[in-house]
Amino acid sequence: MALMLLPLLVEAGHEVTAVIRDPGHRAEVAATGATPVVADVERLGVAELAELFAGQDAIVWSAGAGGGDPARTYAVDRDAAIRSMDAALRSGVRRYLMVSYFGSQIEHGVPEGHGFFPYAEAKAAADAHLAATDLDWTILGPSRLTLDPPTGRIETANQGATAGSVSRADVAAVVLRALHEPATIHRTIRFNAGATPIADALSEDDLA
Repeated sequence: MALMLLPLLVEAGHEVTAVIRDPGHRAEVAATGATPVVADVERLGVAELAELFAGQDAIVWSAGAGGGDPARTYAVDRDAAIRSMDAALRSGVRRYLMVSYFGSQIEHGVPEGHGFFPYAEAKAAADAHLAATDLDWTILGPSRLTLDPPTGRIETANQGATAGSVSRADVAAVVLRALHEPATIHRTIRFNAGATPIADALSEDDLA
């Protein structure tokens, strides 16, 4: 999803810095028009992250451990994410957009022995921390991600959506629109594929 987002941001006129952990992805990121910066967010402290963020206007957090290792899931999806929020405050970057998932909440209902439990716990903690900050935050909760072509249309939980699926390309388009839409600030927006144009779904009228 992040790789799909980069060219959308560039085409919209933004100067984009993409923080990546694998130097082997430099060329792929640079081809989108973004500037790749290699840094391991799992190991950087608040001060180091704040230095990395200095001078930016907004942060989109879409880093994740990728599952499979509970300790690393907590380290990236919870601990590093929370440090990034504290770093954003320290560096004066007020706009912060978190890419989460549809079911993220403290009472997520995933049983402790389930393989998804560490991710559910980590994302719930990170999202709760973000919502308690003074940042101009938005939490996006897409449903199960697919590789389907973009439709430019979604359905939000406010419109009655329940967890389903949505294309990665449409999630990228939602991120772009949310960054430009003041109505999304201080809101958690859960969504999946639907019939409403993204701009309309993220408008003040539809989010009220």
